Amino acid sequence: MAPFSSWVQERHFPDLHIPISIDKSFSVHPQGPIQARDGDTLYLSNLDDIIGARVFTPTIYFYIVGGDSINDVVCILRDALAKVLVPYYPFSGRLRETKNRKLEVFFGPNQGALMVQAHTDMSLDHLGDLNVPNPAWSDLVYKFPDEGDYKVIDMPLLIAQVTKFSCGGFSLGLRICHCICDGLGAMQFLGAWASTARTGSLVLDPNPCWDRDIFAPRDPPMVKYPHVEFMKIDDISNLTNSLWEVKPLQKCYWLSREFQAHLKSVARPMDSLGCTTFDAMAAHVWRSWVKALDVKPVDFGLRLTFPVNARPKLKNPPLKDGFYGNVVCVACATSTVSDLVNGSLQDVTRLVREARLGVSEEYLRSTIDHVAVDRPNKLEFGGKLTITQWTRFSMYETSDFGWGRAIYVGPLDLTPTPQVCVLLPEGVANSNGAMVVCICLPEAAAHRFKELLCLMDKS
Repeated sequence: MAPFSSWVQERHFPDLHIPISIDKSFSVHPQGPIQARDGDTLYLSNLDDIIGARVFTPTIYFYIVGGDSINDVVCILRDALAKVLVPYYPFSGRLRETKNRKLEVFFGPNQGALMVQAHTDMSLDHLGDLNVPNPAWSDLVYKFPDEGDYKVIDMPLLIAQVTKFSCGGFSLGLRICHCICDGLGAMQFLGAWASTARTGSLVLDPNPCWDRDIFAPRDPPMVKYPHVEFMKIDDISNLTNSLWEVKPLQKCYWLSREFQAHLKSVARPMDSLGCTTFDAMAAHVWRSWVKALDVKPVDFGLRLTFPVNARPKLKNPPLKDGFYGNVVCVACATSTVSDLVNGSLQDVTRLVREARLGVSEEYLRSTIDHVAVDRPNKLEFGGKLTITQWTRFSMYETSDFGWGRAIYVGPLDLTPTPQVCVLLPEGVANSNGAMVVCICLPEAAAHRFKELLCLMDKS
């Protein structure tokens, strides 16, 4: 066992309050005719409206610019969005429930996306490290004053807040409804919006495709897997209580490319299948997190869940170019506390790899049918850690709306769902492949987690 502390650095961010003044808010409608009239509806697949997708994904973009006034910035973003909403017209609709709690997109008067213009007397310099997410940025992403948790029904499906800082820079805080697109679909949409803003004319590459009917349930449904990822588990352990009873801390750790490569070599199972960097990282983070939390009882069953992009798995039929809906399956690795903390890192990596490789076209179809038969109606947290990987998203490549590449793109606050870990790309322009791990921990476990993260061993 060897320390690699120079390859792992905790990144700190200030606890601050950003005073925000809202100047105005307004709806943005498609600039021209769209392929829907008032009263029309669009089908959402069970991958789109599954309980885990019934959320808004908040992201924040920071720009250091000079020259353009905040009114010019907002006008450019608004006009480009209005152009993009013609081909991406579902973003201008609303969600409603139909029978069996199924969601659909419907169109009516006075809908559209929402834009908010705001300002603050603070400078971007006062925000500290802009390379890691900070919950203190929450006011830079608009929420309605009376908005309930996880509300998606009858909400604008795209909410954008532009906040001008005293230094001349600005932030773009986005909330996109996950029911309309997954991460890769969001990158496609945001890339079109950014390119259109930058050039002044509509840019689509590729043309967007809705086509959610290809993921309709089979008749009759054929659920061929147990789908432990959705199973309700009575949490008799101390895991969930330790994270929800007292608000946990959000912690961020920078991991060098050298650390990732070494971890992968140490974690690699001794067989011909090898492993990915994600397999090794997910296994190491899961194991370290459970050890740091000192989860009891030791025979309690744990779950590691993570979304897997199923696009490459689809052959019958293959996805059409430009499809931007949800095509992710939730993979699930399971272990008892004892096996996880006492087993080898290679063993845990093998569990993660098996869960990842278990996602197939048939698994995706079985997921769709499972939701049709037994639709989960609440998020289940029993014994669970969920790791999401943003390192493969083109967040920075699609961030140039005309003011250059954003200095940060990513989430801001994980603490509302503290059993989630996010793997982020390092935001600096000349990054050599480092990543940032963001995770929630009780204060009493934070030091122990960092120690464990810096250590890697086969045993």
